[in-house]
Amino acid sequence: MSELLPHWDVSSVYPGLETPEFTAGFQAVIAAVDALTALFDTHAVGRREPAPLDEPTLQAFEQVLAAYNATLTQAHTLSAYIQSFVTTDSRNTVAQARWSEYQQQAVRLSLLTTRLVAWIGSLDVETLLARSAAARAHEYTLRRAQVQAAHQMSPAEEALAAELRLTGGAAWAKLYHSFASQLSVTVELEGGPQRLPMSAIRNLAYERDRTIRQRAYEAELLAWQGAVVPIAAALNSLKGELLALARRRGWESPLELALFENAIDRETVEALFTAARESFPDFRRYLQVKARVLGLPVLAWYDLFAPVGTAETAWTFAEASAFIVEQFGAFSPRLRDLAARAFQERWIDAEPRPGKRDGAFCMWLRRDESRILANFKPAYGGMGTLAHELGHAYHNLVRADCTYLQRQTPMTLAETASIFCETLVREAALGQSTPQEQLVILEASLQSACQQVVDITSRFLFEQAVFEQRRQRELSADELNLLMLKAQRETYGEALDPQQLHPYMWAVKPHYYDSTFYNFPYLFGLLFGLGLYARYQEDPAGFKAGYDDLLTATGQAEAATLAARFGINLRTPDFWRASLEVIRTNIDRFEALVNAL
Repeated sequence: MSELLPHWDVSSVYPGLETPEFTAGFQAVIAAVDALTALFDTHAVGRREPAPLDEPTLQAFEQVLAAYNATLTQAHTLSAYIQSFVTTDSRNTVAQARWSEYQQQAVRLSLLTTRLVAWIGSLDVETLLARSAAARAHEYTLRRAQVQAAHQMSPAEEALAAELRLTGGAAWAKLYHSFASQLSVTVELEGGPQRLPMSAIRNLAYERDRTIRQRAYEAELLAWQGAVVPIAAALNSLKGELLALARRRGWESPLELALFENAIDRETVEALFTAARESFPDFRRYLQVKARVLGLPVLAWYDLFAPVGTAETAWTFAEASAFIVEQFGAFSPRLRDLAARAFQERWIDAEPRPGKRDGAFCMWLRRDESRILANFKPAYGGMGTLAHELGHAYHNLVRADCTYLQRQTPMTLAETASIFCETLVREAALGQSTPQEQLVILEASLQSACQQVVDITSRFLFEQAVFEQRRQRELSADELNLLMLKAQRETYGEALDPQQLHPYMWAVKPHYYDSTFYNFPYLFGLLFGLGLYARYQEDPAGFKAGYDDLLTATGQAEAATLAARFGINLRTPDFWRASLEVIRTNIDRFEALVNAL
C-alpha cells in the first residue's frame, strides 16, 4: 500500500486565502508599507549630499531602521503564506491572483530598499557606528549598503527598473514556474500509457527497471522539446535584463555581482573550482564503477540515479521521520526538538502531485517557523532530502531573534546547516547498516555529491557561456541545447555516453530563472558543510559550543570571516581539497563494497 504523505499546514498564520483574517492581514501589510513610505518621506530617506552626522539624522536612522525591519518581516510572512499555495498548486487561480497583488507591494518595498541603500551610502557610517548601538548591530549590512550605493543608478532609473520588473524579469520567472509545473507527460508503463506530471516523470529516474528509466527520459525530452519556445524566451529575457542592469549599475559582469551577493570574492570561487575540477577523475571512477554494477559498458544520463544494491530498509516517510529525529537528538536536544516539531505540526508537504513545484526547498515562514516542500520518494535519498531541508529549518530557528536585515544570508552560507544535518544522518545510517545497505546509502550520497560537484560545474560553465553569447543576441533553443551538452561533456567526460546526455537541463532547473549564477553556492555549501563536519569530528564539544553562533551570524559577516572562526582559509584550494577528500574516501568505500559484494 502507498503511504499517505503529508501536505503542509499553514493555518497557524491564516485559515485560508479567502477568509476575513487573510484579508485583514493583507490590508495590514499595505498599511505598514504606507506608513514606512511616509516615514521615508518625512526624513527624506534617499540619496543626498554627504554631511556630518547630526543628532536629528541619528534619531531618524534608528527610527527608520526599526520600522524597516518590522515591515519587511511582516510582509515576508504574508509572502511565504501565499507562496505555500502557489508552489503546491500552480493552477490555484486565487493564490495566483493574491500573489500578483502582493507583488505590487513588493515593488513598493523594493523602491524603499533602494532609497535606504542610497541614504546609507550618503551617511557618515563610521560616526554612525560609533554613536548608535542599533547601527553596530547592523554593521555588516551598513558596510554592504555602502558598496551597493556606489553601484546604484539614478533614483529615477532605479524606480523605473523596480516598477518594470513586474512586467519584465518577475513576469518571465512567473511564466516559467507556472508553465513548467503544469507540464504533464505521457509515458508507457506497465499496464499501458500513463499521463503524469513532470515531477513524477523525473522521479522515474530512480526506478530499478532500466526500461522504465529510459522511457521516462525519452518522454521527458520530448515534453521539453515541445515546451522550449516560452521557456527559451523566458531565459533569454531574464539573462538580457540582468546583463543590462549589471552594466548600468557599473558591475564588471553578472558574475561579479553574484560574488558580491554571495559574500565571497573571485579568489575564493577560483580556489573552489580548482579543487572541484581536480576531483573529476574520482567522480568519473565512481560512475564507471556504478556502470559495472549495473552491467553496462557506460552510463546513460537516465542511469545517473539508478538504484544500486538492494535496500533492506524501505525508508517510508514514517521511518525516515523517526530516524531523523533520533539522529538529530544525538547531536543536540535543540536540533531534535526542531525536527520533531516539524513532523508533528505538519511543516512538510511531501506528496508529489500535479501543479506542484518539482524538487525541494525550505522557506522561513515567521519567527522560528519554517515550511518544507519535498517530493518524497520512499528510499534513503528521500530521507536525506528531508534531513537536508530540516537543516535549513534549524538555521531559521537559531536566527529567530535576528532582525530581518540580520537574517539576510547569502546562498553560499545558506547551505551550512543543511549539509551538516544531511551528513549527520548519512553517517549514522552507515554506522548502523549491513554492507548491502551501506552500498545503497553510499550510492545515494555519491549521487548527490556528483550532482553538486560535477553537474554544478557544468551548470556554471553553461551559464557563463549563455551570458557571454547573450551580450550579442538572443539564443535559440537549439543553441542552448548545444551549450548545455558541451558543458556536460566537459565535466562528465568519458563516464557518460556522449550520445545520451540531457540537452534540456536549462529548462529543467528552476534556479536559472530566479537568480544569477545560482550554481556555485551549492558547491560551496556542500564542501563548506563537509569541512565543518570534519571539524565537528575532531572536537565535538568545541564545535557544538560555537555552531549556533556561527549559524546566527551567517547574515552578519562575510563567508571568509565566519570560516576563520574554525581556522578555515577559503581562498586557497587546500580547504576545498580536504572536503573533497571526504567524498573521495566514500568513493573508495563504494568501490570496495562493490568488489566485495
